[in-house]
Amino acid sequence: MTTKNHIPSRLVVPFFLALCILFQLKAQHPYRLQVMSWNVENLFDTVHDEGFADEEFLPDAERRWNSHRYWQKLTDVAKVIAGATYPAGMPALIGLCEVENDSVLTMLCHRSILRTAAYEYVMTHSLDSRGIDVALLYFPASFRLIDSQSIRIPSREQGLRSTRDILYVKGLTKASGGTDTLHVFVVHLPSRAGGHQGDRNRKLASETLWNAVDSVGTGKHIIVMGDFNASSHDPIFKHSPLKLTDDRSQPGTYCFRGYWEWLDHILISPSLRSHGPARPVQAPWLLESNKTYGGKMPRRTFRGPIYHGGVSDHLPIVLELIL
Repeated sequence: MTTKNHIPSRLVVPFFLALCILFQLKAQHPYRLQVMSWNVENLFDTVHDEGFADEEFLPDAERRWNSHRYWQKLTDVAKVIAGATYPAGMPALIGLCEVENDSVLTMLCHRSILRTAAYEYVMTHSLDSRGIDVALLYFPASFRLIDSQSIRIPSREQGLRSTRDILYVKGLTKASGGTDTLHVFVVHLPSRAGGHQGDRNRKLASETLWNAVDSVGTGKHIIVMGDFNASSHDPIFKHSPLKLTDDRSQPGTYCFRGYWEWLDHILISPSLRSHGPARPVQAPWLLESNKTYGGKMPRRTFRGPIYHGGVSDHLPIVLELIL
């Protein structure tokens, strides 16, 4: 009797991840850069962060957010990142929204299955009441960090609720004949659920963003990505010096009551080229049937306070840049 050689099931994910890394380092065209943006829906740890209203994500709270659920979410997020741009290698730059703190990102980068990829990260530390922030994961072999800073939105000065900072990151990336400087902004603009105050806050945040982009200079290589809480035709983009890369043939990144929208975007400066538009990652296990409105929708982690077991209520988007 002969037996077939096979990979043990417990080694499938690490083996797949090793292949992705090998492809990233050896096989990927050296002048192409994979970029990913994703709102990961309340990636909280299980420990109270003093000074912030994160009590709902504690083990004894209504959501029953315990270590098992936390680690399951970390594992699922890591799996999505590992496979999002396969077979073109792993994303070199990953903008994340709704991450709580350094502890969460340390676990994601250095304790999950991503630890083999050796991602590093930078993040904001905002005055947002719930303590959620934005972050950039970067692959050091493709992007060498020069500087990073948080850009605070002057919401309190305008009598508005504090919101998430904008993350600005500057680094060197491979390009033909040497390296290019890349300027990256990661944003999570205020929610539309805040009524008139939310609209004012979102407008103020977008003005702060475009002013920061202008200060860099639109002749430079610039990427802006994140959750804008605004569709592609929203007035906030009228003042943008950058171009949207949305794949309009796809329904969007977020589904509300059966209606899909592009709320998450990647914008690039005129000096950059992309290999096609930004596309949502529509892996089957990220979606589920919408029993009320028909069709598919993202399989979210929570439905209200009820644990649902999905990864996120947003789909990630990916874009391939040609430098």
